[in-house]
Amino acid sequence: MPLPPAQKSLLVSLSGPSSSGKTTLARLLRDLLPNTFILHEDDFYKPESHLPFRSGHRDWDCPEAIDLPALTNALTYIKSTGKFPPFINSKEDQNTVGACPASPSHINLAKAIIASSSLHSLVKHAKICILDGFLLYSQAEEFKPILELIDIKLFLLASEEKAVARRKARDGYVTLEGFWKDPEGYVEEVVWPNYVEQHGYLFVDGDVKKGRLDRKVLEREGILAMGGGHGDGEGFGEVLVWAVGEVVNRLEGVLGGEGGRGENEGE
Repeated sequence: MPLPPAQKSLLVSLSGPSSSGKTTLARLLRDLLPNTFILHEDDFYKPESHLPFRSGHRDWDCPEAIDLPALTNALTYIKSTGKFPPFINSKEDQNTVGACPASPSHINLAKAIIASSSLHSLVKHAKICILDGFLLYSQAEEFKPILELIDIKLFLLASEEKAVARRKARDGYVTLEGFWKDPEGYVEEVVWPNYVEQHGYLFVDGDVKKGRLDRKVLEREGILAMGGGHGDGEGFGEVLVWAVGEVVNRLEGVLGGEGGRGENEGE
């Protein structure tokens, strides 16, 4: 159905394990889709001194590390105004993401999907906000107000081995206090265990290691995910084309008043 008069933007969330390609995909979607901007969950970290400890490390990867009321406030502002919140000073855009991993042929295919759709005419009076975050689909009570604001939920996958390798290859992260680089053992002892605890419910029998998504749970939660495994088998270009197809189809359904496919792929 069409947007309510009070809603000026649509929220598309990208979540998944650290180093699964969320920020890279968010930036590509911003560049490809009309009237689109990004909000990064990482811009809502609490000061380092307020973070809890896990395995002897400050824990940047748990729900307690994020200022969830501030994130909810920003999302509410975006939905009601269609604008990036002027009270947010983004640090995330100071972090490097490396070269674009999508091939020109995949980018051209994504552009063709958008060009053949009615999206450009449909978003004349509405903005698209891509919400990029490692921890958006937690079942913790504090996340409910955030989940209720999101219109389209995409979930990216990566195996532990690939996520750990990618994370360790990073330079580090700009923070409120300066710069953070993962200490030895941080990814294995903090990052991945937090991901498993917060997202196990999305996998068959809660087994994240096997990587088999529970399609009934995804449907119940309204979360879209590509394929049925870790996502390591799909190249980034395939993920880009899948994400563009899902976003275009479902935005057309919302803005154009017609239903989208409504099915998760990879059954």
